[in-house]
Amino acid sequence: MPYLPDMAYGVLRNLAKYQGTEANPIIEEEPGKILHEIRWGGVTPAGKTPYRVYYGTVDATPLFIIVMSELYKWTADKSFIEELRDNLLRALEWIDTYGDRDKDGYIEYQRMGGKGLENQGWKDSWDSVRFADGRFAESPIALCEVQGYVYMAKLGAADLLAALGENKKASDLREQAAALKRDFNRDFWIEEAGCFAEALDKDKSQVDSVTSNAGQLLWTGIVAADKAEILKDRMLSPDMFSGWGGPHDEFTDGRLQRYKLS
Repeated sequence: MPYLPDMAYGVLRNLAKYQGTEANPIIEEEPGKILHEIRWGGVTPAGKTPYRVYYGTVDATPLFIIVMSELYKWTADKSFIEELRDNLLRALEWIDTYGDRDKDGYIEYQRMGGKGLENQGWKDSWDSVRFADGRFAESPIALCEVQGYVYMAKLGAADLLAALGENKKASDLREQAAALKRDFNRDFWIEEAGCFAEALDKDKSQVDSVTSNAGQLLWTGIVAADKAEILKDRMLSPDMFSGWGGPHDEFTDGRLQRYKLS
């Protein structure tokens, strides 16, 4: 950001160019939503379609806002924020409407059609969201780190809108962020694990696997002060801080042996 802001300008302008305008379940497009990827050749995770753009991601939209906020912090380029103001507002609207269909305050994802990605966070393999006992979580799924992104995005958006003189919108966003932080620390925290649940499933049950997803929450600022040190220690514990972001296992003589990198 401080040395090569042109990259961020280009990324934001291109994402804004392809920002969703309609509800299209084939490619999982929704008004205000930021795309997941562009491919040439007509094949996306949704299958062979006449579209090269695919929108099946739950986190790109809040991350779009975060990048815009960070760019402004480094450049104070108010004219650029004015240029993308409508895109910012549409992204915020997506978060509160399509992103939170059941109005519980959390963003969830659920594949629209039968061909898109089953899991639509940064771990988007089909089997990436499981309970500690191995069961697969059923969607709609609210990933923990995505709630952190939304928290950070709303605070960042509040600063951007305040810079444009839209103080009422900014105040509302800060109140929403504070409520999200309060509720998140209550609903996702697993005391005995010293960690946040990877997600909430369709029944709002905690997906109780301890994963590296929770580590991203420390970056976003959503973690309550009384939990931050506990979470830090959990992320640096031997079964997590192995050099690969998770425990390493190997089979030796038919038995599972755990080791860590030297």
